[in-house]
Amino acid sequence: MTRSSSTFVLVPGAWLGGWSWQPVARRLRAAGRQAVTLTLPGLADGDSPSGLHLSDAVAHVVNEIEKRGLEQVTLVAHSWGGYVVTGAAHELAGRVAKVIYYNAFVPERGVPLVDENEDYSVMINAAIAASLDGSVAVVPEQVPLFLPDLSADAQRLFFELLVPQPGAYFLEAIDVPAVTTAGIPAAYVASEDDRALGRPGAEFAARLGLTPVIIPGGHNSLLTHPDEVTRALLAA
Repeated sequence: MTRSSSTFVLVPGAWLGGWSWQPVARRLRAAGRQAVTLTLPGLADGDSPSGLHLSDAVAHVVNEIEKRGLEQVTLVAHSWGGYVVTGAAHELAGRVAKVIYYNAFVPERGVPLVDENEDYSVMINAAIAASLDGSVAVVPEQVPLFLPDLSADAQRLFFELLVPQPGAYFLEAIDVPAVTTAGIPAAYVASEDDRALGRPGAEFAARLGLTPVIIPGGHNSLLTHPDEVTRALLAA
């Protein structure tokens, strides 16, 4: 297995589609690497968030990788995508060369995202209760937490691109341990001004026995600092 033969499969965080990874994916391809961006069920424009479960998102990643016949995959998770990638990596252990968590949750077995942060728990449960379809939507006041280094106009554009997150994606847990227990190498990349992650990236990295690689930008630096994100993924 060689690093250069690995295909990067890029999994987005909450409220985002594969479009959020496109600046990084283009740079990975320019560096001679294969890159695949995925949009998870319920998160494409026009999708309904109703009736979806975390297992559906995990199955989508597994099915896409198997359908494409990908081997020696580097799975990359952004934010909430850490839950999806952790679950998928265990089902794809023979195909996964490495897992990279980027500003991502490293889930503990049986613990859903809603239980990782008390303030987030209040916000998520309130949003689900107020929603007709059990989804969680971002409100404009929250956008600066994701992109603190962008202008107000750019933040408004970003807000227009977001779609409601299926609520069960936040309420459900995965029943698998850390990927490292399956012998899958892992790395952690953290942005220095991440204001949106439920805990400091260093805490999540510590769950894997890792020290994070620090890069510039905020939680969504994949859009604002794609060069730095790309370099960190290639070096991981």
